[in-house]
Amino acid sequence: MVLKIINATEAKVGTNILLEGVPYTVRKMDISKTGKHGHAKCRVEAVGILSDNKKVFVVPGHERIEVPLVNKNKAQVLSISEGVASVMDLENFETLEIMCPEELKSGLAENDNVEYWDIEGAKIIKRKL
Repeated sequence: MVLKIINATEAKVGTNILLEGVPYTVRKMDISKTGKHGHAKCRVEAVGILSDNKKVFVVPGHERIEVPLVNKNKAQVLSISEGVASVMDLENFETLEIMCPEELKSGLAENDNVEYWDIEGAKIIKRKL
């Protein structure tokens, strides 16, 4: 479910956007000035939230961009095996299987509290609390 739709010129650094169904975070934003008969152009550099894919694209300033709904929740790690962490949500006590990022895999242990993001149904562990 898309939370809202914004113009390309309204996207700032740190804004989460949805491109071709994949969530990205804006890392750099350059807006060119309008010409005599033209429109502003936006050059956007974005990094994938779920995977670290980098995407650079140029769109007109009035182009509509979708902003995804991001739910940030807390959970407790029950077990970790082969890059997948079994966690229990601390609000509704639901057990989830979530992919664990490489940079967090070594620092996580059982009974640690983590923050995970639910982005359009895809879940990822973002940080250790």
